[in-house]
Amino acid sequence: MTRSSEQANAGGRMNALVVEDSPPMRKMIVFALSRIRELSVTEADDGVDALRRIASTKFDIIITDINMPILDGLKLVKRLRADDAYKDVPIIIITTEGAEEDRQRALALGANAYITKPIQAPTVIKLVREILGMSGG
Repeated sequence: MTRSSEQANAGGRMNALVVEDSPPMRKMIVFALSRIRELSVTEADDGVDALRRIASTKFDIIITDINMPILDGLKLVKRLRADDAYKDVPIIIITTEGAEEDRQRALALGANAYITKPIQAPTVIKLVREILGMSGG
């Protein structure tokens, strides 16, 4: 976790972590993100798996669900924001929780964006590109 974003991006690629316990939804998000050539995507099936992956790789953006077993997305956001290496890394929440209170809570914990399911691939791609400062090509 000591590698800086500049080192991680030396090859022109950025690292994204998709944390989602539903395999079909995870595959859909990964498929959408695979259209961004500059992005290398890693999958995690829950918050605990995400923490294991974060321990060995520096990610430039994290996309997570809220409702997951063991360590949910909100607890994951809270843990990441308490970690110096991840306090400024963009986090996008993608969830079925559409209530405004849930959205406010996620943003208050430090999420950068909040998308409710069902999601549209172009929306996810556009948001990730915007957050990472990538051009539309």
